Amino acid sequence: MMDTSFQVLSPSLQPPFTCALVSGGGGGIGKALSSYLISKGIKVIIAGRTESNLQTTAHEIGAADYYILDRGNTASIPAFILWVTTEHPERDCLINNAGVQRPLEIFKTPTSEFLQKADQEIDINIQGPMHLALSLLEHFKGKPKAAIINVSSILGFVPFSVIINLVYNGTKAWLHFWSVNLRTQIAWAGLAEEIKVIEIAPISVETDLHREREDPNDNKKRNSSNVMSIEEFRDEVSRKLEGAEEMVAPGIASGFVDKSYAAYGETYEKMTKKT
Repeated sequence: MMDTSFQVLSPSLQPPFTCALVSGGGGGIGKALSSYLISKGIKVIIAGRTESNLQTTAHEIGAADYYILDRGNTASIPAFILWVTTEHPERDCLINNAGVQRPLEIFKTPTSEFLQKADQEIDINIQGPMHLALSLLEHFKGKPKAAIINVSSILGFVPFSVIINLVYNGTKAWLHFWSVNLRTQIAWAGLAEEIKVIEIAPISVETDLHREREDPNDNKKRNSSNVMSIEEFRDEVSRKLEGAEEMVAPGIASGFVDKSYAAYGETYEKMTKKT
């Protein structure tokens, strides 16, 4: 049964795509975004590493299909893209959501373990979204409208989670700035109206992202007033997507993003403007 535990605020507005592939769609933010899109009549295909989660979620929210994908295994992505675009040629949106966050402290984690986990985190959080997006660009160029939606984090703007998110902070900063540059290069190619690049930069949301921490529940609302419930996140993000915002920062994240753009946004626009 489809999840209808929230209200769509602007039923007359539609996102600029018709069929979305959502990585990490088996739970958390990916599941929330998928259920929202399905409520708008958009076909959703979810992907992730755990088939049991994908099966359960696909049945619960009414996803059209699901695929097993390890985003960190970039060598498998070309075959995956060919497979999905062949079975679902109408696909015109990619939501790069899957990611991992590992507790890593340079003086507490053995170096070999640190490097192994860090490399895997970089593969999943950086190489995965880049390979997926670039592998789909040619396919998207043939669509009237398409979108690449990258889920970064407010930690990519202000890396205040120093103690255990040393690598994660950097991967999300990379994803933010890559999203900005990708949007610019697409505009240079004259495709800004056809292919939208949208970034979602959440503050902490009640998911299982912290499952490897000593306290896996430290991102629950009962422990911090700054944490968003999954329903709060979904409602605010859906409203901003329907408002055609390209930089979506829910909750208190908006203040950090506004300050960042105030500091360098005008300079960036001037230095990257093609005459």
